[in-house]
Amino acid sequence: MGVPGPLMTERRLLILFGSQTGTAQDTAERIGREAKRRHFQCRVEALDSYDVANLINELLVVFVCATTGQGDPPDNMKMFWRFLFRKNLPPTSLCQMDYAVLGLGDSSYPKFNFIAKKLHKRVLQLGGNPLLPVALGDDQHDLGPDAVVDPWLLALWDKILALYPLPPGLEVISPDVRLPPRYTLHYLAEDSLHSDSSLLQPTPARALPSELHPFAARMVSNQRVTAESHFQDVRLIEFDVTGSGITFSAGDVVMIQPQNCPEDVQQFCQLLRLDPDKCFLLKPTEPGTALPAHLLQPCTIRHLVTHYLDISCVPRRSFFELLSHFSTNELEREKLQEFSSAQGQEELYSYCNRPRRTTLEALWDFPHTTSAIPPEYLLDLIPRIRPRAFSIASSMLVHPGRIQILVAVVRYKTRLSRPRRGLCSTWLASLNPEQGDVRVPLWVKKGGMKFPADPDTPVIMIGPGTGVAPFRAAIQERVAQGQKGNCLFFGCRQKSKDFYCQAEWEELVTKGFLMLFTAFSRDQEEKVYVQHRIRENGRLLWELLNGQGAHIYLSGNAKQMPAAVAEALQSVLQLEGGLSPSEAEEYLSALERSQRFQSETWS
Repeated sequence: MGVPGPLMTERRLLILFGSQTGTAQDTAERIGREAKRRHFQCRVEALDSYDVANLINELLVVFVCATTGQGDPPDNMKMFWRFLFRKNLPPTSLCQMDYAVLGLGDSSYPKFNFIAKKLHKRVLQLGGNPLLPVALGDDQHDLGPDAVVDPWLLALWDKILALYPLPPGLEVISPDVRLPPRYTLHYLAEDSLHSDSSLLQPTPARALPSELHPFAARMVSNQRVTAESHFQDVRLIEFDVTGSGITFSAGDVVMIQPQNCPEDVQQFCQLLRLDPDKCFLLKPTEPGTALPAHLLQPCTIRHLVTHYLDISCVPRRSFFELLSHFSTNELEREKLQEFSSAQGQEELYSYCNRPRRTTLEALWDFPHTTSAIPPEYLLDLIPRIRPRAFSIASSMLVHPGRIQILVAVVRYKTRLSRPRRGLCSTWLASLNPEQGDVRVPLWVKKGGMKFPADPDTPVIMIGPGTGVAPFRAAIQERVAQGQKGNCLFFGCRQKSKDFYCQAEWEELVTKGFLMLFTAFSRDQEEKVYVQHRIRENGRLLWELLNGQGAHIYLSGNAKQMPAAVAEALQSVLQLEGGLSPSEAEEYLSALERSQRFQSETWS
C-alpha cells in the first residue's frame, strides 16, 4: 500500500476506459463524478486518447474496460493494449502506481471479462499495486453489472480515502448536490448561423476517412431484397466512395454514423423548449476538459440533437440520477431517485431495458422535469450517437469505388404500443437516392475475418441470413481471381421470400465457381437449418478440411446458431474422420488457434 507522503498532497485520480458500446464510458464517468464529490482532481479519458508514456508518472489510476467479440479489447484501447504487452517494458515500470480494474462483460460468452483480468495481471507484473481484486461486472446478472460495481466502488473509495484523506475542513459533497456541467453553452448572434448542410464537411484530401473525419459517401441504390410479403425488410445498399482513398478487402467492415429522424428531433426540442435554430459555442467548465471531438463548432441546437445526442438509446441509470436533480415536481423526483438507487434497479430494468424504452420516451414520462433541464447539461445527460458496423458485402475487384452492405431493418414489438426501431437501419432504409443527392458519413475498418492468401486453399463459409454479407465479398473477390474452391452454406426462412442474391449464387454454381447448400427452414413441415446441411454433407467437408486444408468461416446471429454449427462440425469429424468426441473438440480448437476456423457473430 502506498504511503501518504508529500506527493499525496496533490489528490489526483486518473480514470481510463476502453468502451465499445458506451457502458464502460458511462461507468468511468460515474466514478469521475464520485471522485469530484470527494474533491479529487480527476480526468476521465479513453485509453487510446491518453498519452501512454505518462503512465509511469501516475500515482492513482482506475481502469474500466469491456471485453468484445472473442475476448478482444474494445477499439478505443487497442493501441494501449499493444503498448502494454511490449516485451521490453521493465518489471518496475509502474511500481509507483496504486490501481484498480473494473471489468464489464457478459458471462454467456466463453471469454468472460478476459480483457479486465488480463489487464489487472499485466499491471501487477509491471509493478503496480492493486487496491482491490478485479471487479467482474456481468450483463447476465438480474441487476446487470451494477450488482458487482456498486459494492466494489464503496470498497474502492474506502481504500482511496485511507491513502488520500479529505483535506481538512472539507466533507464529501452530498449526492443531493448537483455537480456543475462539463460544458457551458454560449449562444451566438443570429447572423453567425450557417446552414446545417455545411456541417458535414468533405474529408480533407490528405486524410483517410476515419471516425473523426468520415467520408460523405453518395448513396447509389437502396434495394429491398426480401419479398414485400415477408415480415422482415432487408436492403442491399450501395455507396459511391470514389475519391475517398478508401480501400478494403473481404472481411472488412464499414462504419456508418447514423442520425435521428426529424420528427424525433422536433419532439425533443418541443419537450425541452429549445429553439432548434439557435447557434452556440461550447466552453469547458474546467480548464483541463477536452471539447467533444465529434461535434463541430459553432453548432446549432438542431445539429446537436440530430447528429450527436442519442435520444433513441435506452437510458442508463446515470441519466435518471442527473435528471432527478432538475426535478421541480415531487412525484417525478421521487420516481427518478428510486430509478437511480441501488434498490430501484429491478424496477428500472422493467421500466427501461425490458421494453427497450428510449430516452425520448422516458423524457415524455417526466414532463415537469424535462421542461426544466438546463441546456448546458444535455451533454452530461445523453450519450453521443455511436457508429454502427456493417460487414462489407462486395469486392472492389468487381465493384471498384463502391461499397455494398446488406441491412436487416430492425423493427420489433415489446409491451410498448409503438414498435421498436433500430436507429441506423431505419434511417438508412428511409433514404431514397432517386429523390436527390443522399449522403451518408462512413469509414472503413479492418474486420476480424481474414481469408487465405493462398489461392488454392478452399473455403467453407456458413452464413445464414444477413451473415452471408462478408461471404458475398469473399466469393466475388475469389472468383475475380479465378479461385474455385468456394463452398457456401446459406440458410433463411423461405426460398421465395428471403433468399438473398439468389440469381448471383445460381450463376456462380452453373459456372463451376461455387458449391451451394441451402436450408429454407419454413419451406417444409420440419424445420431445416444450416447445421442439418452440414451433417448431410459431412463427407465433402471432411475431404475439404482434412484432404485439402480448407478454412471454415462462420458469420451470423449469435443466439443458438454458433453452438449448433460447432456441434454439427464435431459430429462430422467423428463420423467421417473417425475421431472421438474429445478429439473432435480438440481438432476444432486447433483450427481456431491456427485461424483456420474463424467466426464473426453478433447478438
